[in-house]
Amino acid sequence: MILPLIAVVIGLVVLVWSADKFVLGAAATARRLGMSPLLVGLTIVSIGTSAPELFVSAVATLDGVGNLAIGNAIGSNIANIGLVLGITALVSPIALRKKLLKKELPLLLLVSILAGLTLVNLELGLIDSLLLLAGLVVAMYIMFQDSDDAGESLVDDEEAEAIESISTKMAVFWLVTGLVALMASSKSLVWGASEIAMSFGVSELVIGLTIVAIGTSLPELAASVASALKGHHDIAIGNVIGSNIFNLLAVMPVPGLIAKVAVEPDALYRDLPVMLGLTFALLVLFLINRKSGVMGRFSGIALTLSYLGYMGVLFATGTNG
Repeated sequence: MILPLIAVVIGLVVLVWSADKFVLGAAATARRLGMSPLLVGLTIVSIGTSAPELFVSAVATLDGVGNLAIGNAIGSNIANIGLVLGITALVSPIALRKKLLKKELPLLLLVSILAGLTLVNLELGLIDSLLLLAGLVVAMYIMFQDSDDAGESLVDDEEAEAIESISTKMAVFWLVTGLVALMASSKSLVWGASEIAMSFGVSELVIGLTIVAIGTSLPELAASVASALKGHHDIAIGNVIGSNIFNLLAVMPVPGLIAKVAVEPDALYRDLPVMLGLTFALLVLFLINRKSGVMGRFSGIALTLSYLGYMGVLFATGTNG
């Protein structure tokens, strides 16, 4: 039992570190190849925030624990809204941009519904995954439209400076090193999490929804809180919405591309409604706070308590999964 716990802790630490280095290397390499800063922000940096979930899902599916991968995608979205935005709003009120209400938030709600529809038959297969990937192409196109300021919420000043200052040789070094470390840490995390699931008699889905989802959401939590403390409040909510869209359209399809996965009923009847509910709640909080222009501590308390309540339900019902 001790060895799996060590594997999970080391896996999470290296996963977070390697994802950051991988994104830095990929973004800097793209800049050296002539890609504009805006394009780097909209593609590599935004997709890169889902790199931990992406690699963990691929490794989990190859290791025959596809429900851990599905739980990771759904659980990360729940954690991003309930935990990341909740805690960020408690630290400092989050400034709300009207553009998010017009485009990104409705898009996230539609994407969440689409993801739910692909799991209705309790299977995630090739057709389902291709449908989600097609949704990713459409979502990227929509996010590119009128994107004069869309990249601003994805890259802060320090990150942009790091991308611009790194040499080509170091960019390639961090790209390769980050990629290798991502694969190794994902393997360590999935093995440890699977062993813990068997030891405690809980389902792989629940482990994906809790340990793995919270762990892979740590970069978003750290980045959002840091942004809020620096006064870049709009970066927090922009990153979470973008990350959630990519989790559903780029991460969740991974298991179905590798092998057909029989989805646990709890994912459809318990976890998806929670994810949809929190996404809709975020939209409602946006509308309620539209006049003041900020999502304050009351919203933070509501989101955080919702997440803690969900965790309580998971631990109360998890051993039945």
